[in-house]
Amino acid sequence: MIIKQQLSQRETAGETAFRRIREDLISGALPPGSKIKLEQAKARYGVSVSTLREILSRLTTENLVVAEGQRGFEVSPASTRELLELADLRILLECHALGLSFTGGDLEWEARLVAAHHKLSSVERSLLAGDSSRTVDWVRYDWEFHQALVSACNSVNLMAALSSVFDRFLRYHLLAESFRGQPVVDDHRLLFELALKRDHEGACRMLTRHVKNGVEHVQKSGRIP
Repeated sequence: MIIKQQLSQRETAGETAFRRIREDLISGALPPGSKIKLEQAKARYGVSVSTLREILSRLTTENLVVAEGQRGFEVSPASTRELLELADLRILLECHALGLSFTGGDLEWEARLVAAHHKLSSVERSLLAGDSSRTVDWVRYDWEFHQALVSACNSVNLMAALSSVFDRFLRYHLLAESFRGQPVVDDHRLLFELALKRDHEGACRMLTRHVKNGVEHVQKSGRIP
């Protein structure tokens, strides 16, 4: 029993470290192109070097980390090419998921969507008023809103793939270090209205514009090579 408890604790510590490292990669706390020094990371995340190697190897499958053979690991660089590829992939996956979700969505789905949009719009009003301290909340509620839109698609694998692409796309917005302002608020409101109408074609057009405008915003920041 003690051995099982110890194993569970190790697994919990490993999963906690995995989430923290992944969040630091997406937020830019671990900058693109930087070396990941295992001894420093060991102290920072509170896990062994062997566990770190396992975590970083997992993260290479999402292209958030690059393995350098015997030389260790490096944070994946940011590039305009990857940004454009992620935008195309996000549009493809999310539009497909929207269609499935609009077909399968029930009253509970509508309730989730209304709640998610309410939280997102509340934070966006604060940001528009100049309260930049709500940026972290906005990041969370933005994903919750887009997740709610597709949450009735009834595909665990599709949701997992979309979540990974969304997070990698989000990394570029966080690197740009600026909120897109009223245009992104308007996009979310229109997506919300189209979703409640189950207008798949209109929602896909809106989503495509939303994502491409986001790409343009990131490119204009001058922070992505």
